[in-house]
Amino acid sequence: MAAETSQTLDRGLRVLEVVAESPDGLTVTELAAALGIGRTVVYRLVVTLEQHALLRRSADGKCRLGLGILAMGRQVQPGVRDTAMPALRLLADAVNATAVLTVVDGQEALAAVVVEPTRSDLHVASRAGSRQPLENGAAGRAILAARTTAGRPLDPPWVVATGDGPQGAYGIAVPVLGVPGLEASVCVLALRELNDADVGPRVARAAGEIARALR
Repeated sequence: MAAETSQTLDRGLRVLEVVAESPDGLTVTELAAALGIGRTVVYRLVVTLEQHALLRRSADGKCRLGLGILAMGRQVQPGVRDTAMPALRLLADAVNATAVLTVVDGQEALAAVVVEPTRSDLHVASRAGSRQPLENGAAGRAILAARTTAGRPLDPPWVVATGDGPQGAYGIAVPVLGVPGLEASVCVLALRELNDADVGPRVARAAGEIARALR
């Protein structure tokens, strides 16, 4: 016997899922078309989700995730940190550079977990919670590149950026793939140029380990 479910709740969750996959936002009409549900029904769902701060509508009428979703996400972050920390610690010490797990927050790259190398007096100083536009560094660019491959690994798997962040660091980043609902990357940042052929595979290995742990 099939379990009883709530159609309204199911539709509301589907609205959130579709909006989460559309960083540029969707209008009510676009949402209705994407879900195959009447516009009036979708409008009521949107208004209800807005009242709970799970959605917000901007001046152009497009729906995006609201601050309520972010508040819930912050409660999950300690679990993500604990999961990612071992791989990031090994990576940071192996390449003697700062390792960062970056996640997408709206149109920005948010440093969710930062691990500095144990045996280094001179390294990139970064902090969890820092932000920058997705296109401004290796971490965000790796995430943007992953959007173009439909979940397939990049070739090569890493993205390199110079002048990364306020300290002008050298960055190598690999997207974290295959974790539903998560857009993220693992990046190493150094004040010196890194050997891509040596460091890139290490970053890719760490990204893969974190992806498997989060699935």
